Amino acid sequence: MAGTPPALDRRSRFDGAARISIITVLRLLTLTTASDFADWYAASRAYTRRVASGMDFAGADEIDGPAVAARLRESPESLSPAAARSVSTTLLADARFSEPYCEWMPLWYELGLIAPIRYAEWRLRRIAGGLAADAGVTISAPHFSRPADVRIEGRPALERVSGFRERFLLADAILHLEWFVHAAAADGIAVPAELVERTRRESLAYYGGTRTSLSPRIRRFQRLLFGDDRWVRAVDTAYDLDSRLFGLWERLLVEERRRLGG
Repeated sequence: MAGTPPALDRRSRFDGAARISIITVLRLLTLTTASDFADWYAASRAYTRRVASGMDFAGADEIDGPAVAARLRESPESLSPAAARSVSTTLLADARFSEPYCEWMPLWYELGLIAPIRYAEWRLRRIAGGLAADAGVTISAPHFSRPADVRIEGRPALERVSGFRERFLLADAILHLEWFVHAAAADGIAVPAELVERTRRESLAYYGGTRTSLSPRIRRFQRLLFGDDRWVRAVDTAYDLDSRLFGLWERLLVEERRRLGG
């Protein structure tokens, strides 16, 4: 609104983000058991498989996602070690994703979301740890890049982007790559290390504004990775969230995926 003092505008955005995120998390409070996360896992595993299959990575079908999700829903204690590793690693990666992501975003967005996402992380970590322990498997948490650790041509990454959309896309381009590599390894999918490094390097330059285009293979990879809008929609629908926050994420992701040619 014209004439709105900047401080008031920031406070308004913070209040809006906080209300939306709290409503979303409150609706997720009913998810208290491993079985409750069957649809969540199904959406995440479908994403991993879709990206791996689209890139012709070996092992894309090592894990039968729908069958594992059905077993998770009906009898989580009977998951095989491979299935339990897939589920627990996926949920742990989801648990660790959001807080680093928020650090890439404007302060009002981070402040509005930090408390709810820390609660969601605690719950996901608890479920993931329990499943891994029951199956006797060891899992590790992924490392996600934080803006303080990333530079683009010698400058801090966030100095290269300004608006909300630009920050959102830069963050997702890097973090969904890191999420996928970690989840894929647990699912027996071979992701070439050289491709991962090239994707990170080109994506930082491209979304940081120092490169005009992505090479064809990296563009294809990022187009598939930006298919996480389907994860957002699947979780929103499965748990009847009707979340405005999820709706915003989905819109931005769909626009970018289509812009990349998907």
